[in-house]
Amino acid sequence: MTVMHPSTERTTDLLVTVLSDLAVVVGGVAAEHLSDPTPCADWDVEQLRDHVLGWLTTFAAGFADAQGRAPQADIAGYRSPADPAQAVRLAADQLARAIRGGAAQRPLRLGENAMPGELALGMILWEYQVHGWDLARATCQGWAPPTAASEASLGFAPAMLTDDYQGHGKAFGPPVAVPGDAPPLERLLGLSGRDPGWSAA
Repeated sequence: MTVMHPSTERTTDLLVTVLSDLAVVVGGVAAEHLSDPTPCADWDVEQLRDHVLGWLTTFAAGFADAQGRAPQADIAGYRSPADPAQAVRLAADQLARAIRGGAAQRPLRLGENAMPGELALGMILWEYQVHGWDLARATCQGWAPPTAASEASLGFAPAMLTDDYQGHGKAFGPPVAVPGDAPPLERLLGLSGRDPGWSAA
């Protein structure tokens, strides 16, 4: 029987909740939304949805693999299936089962690159809160991940946001100033280069 570290179990439980909410948001994306802008300036709603689902299914398959090897190193050409909400639910279930079976104790491998499983788990929790907000905000839907999830990611993200990854033209835009007493999600968004007041209008 695999015994999970309490912090891994807590992160997994939070991620399951975030992904359950993500399935609702993805399911609420109507055809007329697909070409709308998003807080990710380079992507419209359809492209963002494909990015979110493509990487989620890739991460889930990688964690589920006995060697921790994802089926591909990128998601070039991925297109969301006819029922994207169900795809999120299936991937979330696969991911949670793998982690609860001990998958976070081994590296997650994407092609020639590998990262510790615990690090990958923390990254996924962070990114799916932010991308869930991106997609929800772009399609005028609600998004309220658990406060504990945002607080955990506020502790995780700063070490990942090095000069190589954050700045103009990089994976994460420059940080956006947010009041220190703002809710944890808004502070996480600002740290991740998002303006919590962004609107498609």
